Amino acid sequence: MGARVPGPRDPVAKASAGSNPAPRIARGDPRRLRRTELVRRLEEVPEFVDGNARLEQVATPAEAAAELLETALAAGDLVDRTVADLGSGTGRLAIGAALLGARHVTGVEIDPRAIRVAREAAAANGAAVEWEETDVRSWNGHVDTVVMNPPFGAQRRGADRPFLDRAFGAAAHAVYAFELAASRSFIARRAVERGAYVEAMRPVPWELPRVFPHHRRERVPIAVDLWVIRTDKQR
Repeated sequence: MGARVPGPRDPVAKASAGSNPAPRIARGDPRRLRRTELVRRLEEVPEFVDGNARLEQVATPAEAAAELLETALAAGDLVDRTVADLGSGTGRLAIGAALLGARHVTGVEIDPRAIRVAREAAAANGAAVEWEETDVRSWNGHVDTVVMNPPFGAQRRGADRPFLDRAFGAAAHAVYAFELAASRSFIARRAVERGAYVEAMRPVPWELPRVFPHHRRERVPIAVDLWVIRTDKQR
């Protein structure tokens, strides 16, 4: 089944005003780091061990992470840009951004255990990332681009809201984020409220592995979207 086409009063359509609401998302430049190599290196970044269910600590799938990063790369939002990964976990997005040419990358993460894993993984990949151990609501940095896979709110309703609000306030140019498809209207409205607009939104393949005691199945497919939200006023 194809993606729903928003009507004129739909918040997704309003957030996309002045742009194509469903543009093709381009691939990255394979001359920098081939897709297969990028995915391989992201897969080598460890997942959470004894992850915290309340924080929804589930690693970003390597293929999805590569899709987000290559989208940002193709749009000119990584190379020589300052980048922040909000809720960076074990570091897949932050490390990938550094590998693809970001000028400075900051990983913002509340869990010191995850930061230790991320720091080791970054060193193993030769990726320069600054890690900040703090709640995203307390982080007051400003960057060109924000990348993130925030909590989806499965354990705490609205858990993604502080991440979205901070991303819109921190990013000078763009936010690249994963979110549940069920949150489309909310995210589009939030973008409008913050003076941003949706450049692209598309479903990405996503399977939730069994990582917490309450999970019963080995893997469960879930409906997740990749969002590209412009926060600058020049485009």
